[in-house]
Amino acid sequence: MAKDFQTREENYAQWYNDLVIKADLAENSAVRGCMVIKPYGYAIWEKMQSVLDKMFKDTGHVNAYFPLFIPKSFFSKEAAHVEGFAKECAVVTHYRLKNSPDGKGVVVDEDAKLEEELIIRPTSETIIWDTYKNWIQSYRDLPLLINQWANVVRWEMRTRLFLRTTEFLWQEGHTAHSTKEEAIEETEKILNIYTKFAEEWMAVPVLQGIKSPNERFAGAVETYCIEALMQDGKALQCGTSHFLGQNFAKAFDVKFLSKENKLEYVWATSWGVSTRLMGALIMAHSDDHGLVLPPKLAPIQVVIIPIYRKEEQLKQVSEVAQKIKKSLEEKGISVKYDDRDTYKPGWKFSEYEFKGVPVRLAIGPRDLENNTVEVARRDTLEKEILQIADIENKIEHLLEQIQKKLYHRALSFRENNTYAVDTWDEFKDVIENKGGFVLAHWDGTAETEEKIKDETKATIRTIPLDSKKEEGKCIFTGNPSKQRVVFAKAY
Repeated sequence: MAKDFQTREENYAQWYNDLVIKADLAENSAVRGCMVIKPYGYAIWEKMQSVLDKMFKDTGHVNAYFPLFIPKSFFSKEAAHVEGFAKECAVVTHYRLKNSPDGKGVVVDEDAKLEEELIIRPTSETIIWDTYKNWIQSYRDLPLLINQWANVVRWEMRTRLFLRTTEFLWQEGHTAHSTKEEAIEETEKILNIYTKFAEEWMAVPVLQGIKSPNERFAGAVETYCIEALMQDGKALQCGTSHFLGQNFAKAFDVKFLSKENKLEYVWATSWGVSTRLMGALIMAHSDDHGLVLPPKLAPIQVVIIPIYRKEEQLKQVSEVAQKIKKSLEEKGISVKYDDRDTYKPGWKFSEYEFKGVPVRLAIGPRDLENNTVEVARRDTLEKEILQIADIENKIEHLLEQIQKKLYHRALSFRENNTYAVDTWDEFKDVIENKGGFVLAHWDGTAETEEKIKDETKATIRTIPLDSKKEEGKCIFTGNPSKQRVVFAKAY
């Protein structure tokens, strides 16, 4: 089913786009820059949601929902915030249409102009902090740990399915605290949750760090991030957690009465991951045969395909296949038994391989005679014949193996594509000809960072939290530097 499927080497961007569409994950919609997430793609996102939602709730967070529309005046209250999002805002100016004078369509009813224009949320800090003003009175109301699952709109000129769309799905946490230390602790806790999810569920190794001032979230004091490396050598930001200080509390006058009976501004955080994680999942693991999914996030972990010629054979095979299916499901493994008679087994093999199902079982009359089953794993495309006895434990172990294999394969790729450079010529050579993560000294100025970006399109992806202090010279200016930072071209 993937004859016209381009390889990564031929055209990586086309490979990615074709894969998203042909694997039934998503497609472009009638609205420019917006996508339709198809059932198979949405099933993966639902698994991501489910895992993250539990991780948030296990650490004391609760879900709520806030309006899609934000009064325009709210954005003017936090200067850095409005500057950061002004160019991406979609604005609602009217609330009604009417028939056009020629009767051939509709026009905006100018009598229905809004008194105050509304912004379709690009992020919810402003509407949420206006709400928190009414919820927070005393230290007894803190901490306030709230998350919402929502859609947001950021007007994009150049879009790509999952990676950058005008509308996308995400979660955004917004918390309020009585002390700076508690807010920073929350920011770091969420960063660790995102790291655990990326590495243990997505099988994607990430670097933890903070963003440079140029890359920081608009309105944040500090932005923490996780960065992953894709197979084409570009970085992808997979999640951010922001320490907002008291910026939004002051902008929206959110104060609390402390234990010392003093009126103080609260301390804030916000954090989020989006359907961009779908892009990371695809680009970190998939190959020229199609999608490769880590078992923990695969909608179908095991598919069973019967091999038969006559109806009587199908009946006998199905009896055994259904027993295997039940034994696997009792282990919590998601299984599909595909006994459709409209497609041949070879076509089904190709379909499930392309859609990234981690394990495929094939059972035919000969297998019934030998009490065996053919097992194919998607990550390596290897096949083996196994005895049906104890098959549920064998498959459970195999799924665990595949999950670990994918992580270590991605980690090995990152290690092999991480370079330390000391000169500007070295830096340009690696960025242009190799890609990957480049560890280099930087003098700490926004001006130098901007010049490097202008000349090479590489940005500082993160200042690693675990990097050692190391005296050196900035690759661009030669000025003193105390540590290396991570540069890369990025999505």
